[in-house]
Amino acid sequence: MSNNAKPATKTEILKSLSDQTGLSKKEVTSILDGLNDIIKRELGKKGAGVVTVPGLVKLKVVNKPATKGGMRPNPFKPGEMMEVKPKPARRVVKALPLKSLKDMAAS
Repeated sequence: MSNNAKPATKTEILKSLSDQTGLSKKEVTSILDGLNDIIKRELGKKGAGVVTVPGLVKLKVVNKPATKGGMRPNPFKPGEMMEVKPKPARRVVKALPLKSLKDMAAS
């Protein structure tokens, strides 16, 4: 990969999809907005917690439990203790690439 390659902007992606599919830019935008709504609904509190974008990526919500604070061994300086702050419970979204996406990146 060259160092001066820039990632495509949203406008460039919409134009490229519009050219490839024969749909107007507005139609492509509405499709992506619909996909956004599906992901929001599925990953929300009442959703299944998992959504797959076919051929690309699987998104899933992982519920991380709360952690207590206190003194723990420092992994970088053996024998030394370090103070760890407590963290609240949280929901984290994980993106898992599917095989076809991995193959695209490899070639």
